[in-house]
Amino acid sequence: MSRASEPPTPQALLSGAAITTFRLNGQFLTVADRLAAPAGLTAAWWQVLGAVLTEPLPVSGVARVMGITRQSVQRIADLLVERGLAAYESNPAHRRAKLLAATDEGRAAIARIGPGHTAFAERLTEAIGGRAEFAAALAALTRLSEALETLADEAAASADARRTGG
Repeated sequence: MSRASEPPTPQALLSGAAITTFRLNGQFLTVADRLAAPAGLTAAWWQVLGAVLTEPLPVSGVARVMGITRQSVQRIADLLVERGLAAYESNPAHRRAKLLAATDEGRAAIARIGPGHTAFAERLTEAIGGRAEFAAALAALTRLSEALETLADEAAASADARRTGG
């Protein structure tokens, strides 16, 4: 049996998934920047504003939702507040960790992205082969993300146990 017909090794699959995901991330950021630009936003600003459209969140909560560092979100949040697109509100659950909330101006900026976002989503759905294909791709990506999170949590718990001798 030739090697070409054998399925890829787990290591090759992991590497391929990582490289493809990094490429997808770059592609999504490029598209998001193009869609957000007419509204005076960047992809990162759009992401942070989008996280607080329905309810105010602390910066750490936005970071958790987005899967990025609190420091990165803090820099963006400060810029959004400076430009009047978001505001800090008091947090009844934590006196020092203010809540970030979208302002009316921020909501209006996000609304201006809507038509272009809808048109691009429809073109992408068609290009990938329709809603069912797109839904299947999303489901696979979601399973991959959940598996990585579970394994990362297990690795962290194992490392903690080794560190504490437990």
